[in-house]
Order: sequence, then structure tokens, then C-alpha cells
Amino acid sequence: MNRLLSTGLAAAIALALGACGEPEKAKPTLELPNKDPFPSTYQANAAGTLLIKGANLLIGNGEQAEATDLVVKDGKIVAVGEGLQVPDGATIVDGKGKWVTPGLIDVHSHMGVYPAPGTANHADGNEMTSPVTAQVWAEHSVWPEDPQFEKALAGGVTTVQILPGSGNLIGGRGVTLKNVPATTVQAMKFPGAPYSLKMACGENPKRFYGGKGQLPSTRMGNMAGYRSAWIEAAGYKKSWDDYIKKVEAGEEADAPTRDLRLETLVGVLEGDIRIHNHCYKVDEMAQMIDMAKEFGYKIAAFHHAIEGYKAAPMLAKEGICAVMWADWWGFKQEAFDMVRENIALVDYAKACAVIHSDDPIQVQRLNQEVAKAMSAGNRLGLGLTAGDAIKWATLNPAKSLGLEDQIGSLEAGKNADIVLWDANPMSVYAHAEKVWIDGVLRFDRNDASVAPTSDFNLGILEAGEVRP
Repeated sequence: MNRLLSTGLAAAIALALGACGEPEKAKPTLELPNKDPFPSTYQANAAGTLLIKGANLLIGNGEQAEATDLVVKDGKIVAVGEGLQVPDGATIVDGKGKWVTPGLIDVHSHMGVYPAPGTANHADGNEMTSPVTAQVWAEHSVWPEDPQFEKALAGGVTTVQILPGSGNLIGGRGVTLKNVPATTVQAMKFPGAPYSLKMACGENPKRFYGGKGQLPSTRMGNMAGYRSAWIEAAGYKKSWDDYIKKVEAGEEADAPTRDLRLETLVGVLEGDIRIHNHCYKVDEMAQMIDMAKEFGYKIAAFHHAIEGYKAAPMLAKEGICAVMWADWWGFKQEAFDMVRENIALVDYAKACAVIHSDDPIQVQRLNQEVAKAMSAGNRLGLGLTAGDAIKWATLNPAKSLGLEDQIGSLEAGKNADIVLWDANPMSVYAHAEKVWIDGVLRFDRNDASVAPTSDFNLGILEAGEVRP
């Protein structure tokens, strides 16, 4: 190429570049926090095909079926009906005269964070260093080898929500676990389950911090403390929203400094984290609902809800679950206005009634707690059946956790979390005979080798000892 042509080509290129302007700058990159830094590593064991034949089924949604078959394949329920064909290669369990329910769900447990044996050095459920500790996560205190987990499994409990304690206004994140043996909490985490945030009304936070001369020392101090936290969270959310808006518009912007406490609160404001609120009294429930509307978040459930029967119409209207005991009451002032018909009356009002344990002993016999609540309602003349009542420990708690599409009822497509009972589970004499989680047999009352005990128990329990 001669020099003249070369010079002309260079000029043409320069002219073209001038016409196009400066080369386009690279767009700024968004720097967003990782919303799931501790992901579930749970992997179900290979599950074959199972046929439970001719059992009495409490479906979990209020329905009941007698002499009915249930088929499980690859960890899912695939068919429920009478006289189903035996699938190729299926394990057949004779259910004649026995009862089948969905796996029981306890949405208020402190297993793992207050493990057994109960020693002060392992009491890790309450970070009572500030009234608002939304930055702490219960899963970071869970000891997976807590012997209480296997005892709950023997009672038919397949899913648990582990919560921080109630000493703080906002105590931290809860975590939903599959009740399976594991050495890490990540291997127990229910994949994709929404996080929860524990809040607490009433006596506990004001008693503790008031005793130290801090806010809150009164119920009005409680409300001021919550609202201050939500105002701060709303400002933090706006700083991130503004940052994202600028970057998406191609503007240079610095990401806000991360704040773990406010990140959790923003997760609630964005609808990713569900509020589970310790709250006994109807007047405080109403105030918490007003505050949720003020800041634009949703309450999933009020826990303990001693006065749920008074709040039932309001709870039904707002779509909030009431999580209750069958008959615990009177252990402090806010727990005095209790009636044994509490759960049944909440259910009668078409609200979401849930039973819970909040106790390592009650979790072992949650079916009996359901039966007590059902009996109380029937003495009032409500005509409840076992099919009606079992949903208080199955489908309704699944709803409070945001998992009703996966667990809580014996319906095709749902996870095969199943309990085979040797008698009507509403009977004090009933035992969970077999328990499956995702179609895998995890407990067999007649074969202790199915659910080996935790390492902690080795040398304590004799080999082959049944651990109901």
C-alpha cells in the first residue's frame, strides 16, 4: 500500500471515529449482597417406590379416607386412592388397621440452639445484647447432633422451624430444617424455604431491658423500638434502591456500606423474609398489624397467641396464622386469659390455626396436643374430626412457613413426608411406627438401625436400644 493511500485510509478511519464519537464506556457493575450465603446442601437419599396399602388416611387438608392406598415414587407422592395397582419394584407396607398422616410440622422450636443436655455454655438461642439483633441467624447456633431431633422424629415430626428466643424486640432470623441426621446445619436446611424473622411483643423484652435501665421498659417502649428499627431499615432500603437505579441508568455510583442488621429488615420489607411474631394478647396483635401496614410488610404468624380466640376474626381477615398451645397458660401475666378451646375457636372463625411445642418434650407428642385441642372444641359442640384437627400440625404450619405447595398434605406432587401410626393418632396410645422424609424411611419403631443415634449419644445408649 503506498503512503498516500495509507494516509487516506487513516484519515477515513479518523473521520469515522469522529462521527461515532468517543468509544462507549463500560456500564457500571452492580454490587449486590449475596442473599443466600449459607445455602442448603441437603440431599435426599435415593428413594424407591413405596405402596402403603389399605390404611386410614388423614390427608392434612381436612379430608379423611378409609382403607385407602398411597403410592410414593422418587420422593414424591404420586397417587392416593382405593385399590391402586402395585407399581413395579415397590416396597409394600400393609396399612390395614393403621393410620397415615403427613409428617408433622413444628413451627416454633428451639432444638439445636438450646440443645440437650441443657448447659449454660450451649444455651445459644438469645443474643440479648441489644433490643434489635436482626443480624443474627438461628442456624449459626444450631447443633445438628442435638439428641432432641431424633426424639422429635420418633414422634412423627419431619419439619421444624428453629427460632431465636424472645428476649429481644427483634431477635434474629429463624431457619426451617428437615428433621434428618446431619453433621452440618446446611445439610438439614429445607432447600428454598423462606427465612423468617423472630419478633417479640409484651413482657419478655421490656422485662429484660427495663431491668437494665434501657429502652424498652414498657409496652409503649416496645412499639417505639420496633418503629425506630423499621424507619432505619426503610432508609437503608432507599439507599440501595437509589444505588441500583443509578447503576441501571449507566451512572457511576458507590454501593452503600453493608449493614447485616438492616439487610434482614430490608428482606422483610421486600417480602423475602416472613415475620413470626411472639405475641400473646389481642390488643398487641392489633398494634403489630397496624405497624406492619405502616411499613408495608406482612405478618405470617403470631406465636403463642393465648388470646387468639379473641383475635380470630381479625386474623382471618388479615390472613395471619395463630400459633398456639393446646392448654399451656398462666405462667406469666400476659398468659392468663386462656381458654382450652382457643385453637378450635380460631379454626371455627376460618383463620389459620397452628399448634406448636416451644418445648423439647411436647414436640415428641404433638399428635396428643392436637387431640387435646380437638377434644376441647368438641366439648364446645364444634363437631371436629381427626381429619379437621390434623391440619393444625400439617397443612396450616406449612402455610405459615410458605411451604404449603411442598409439604403438609398427602396429595400428588408433594414431598413424601409421611407418618404411619399404629393407631388413630388422636389416641394417647398411638405411636409413630414408621416415618419417611422425601420418601426415605428415617424412623422405624421396630428397627433402631434405620435411624442411627447421633455421635453424642454413642456410649450412652446401648447398641440396638429403641429410642422413642
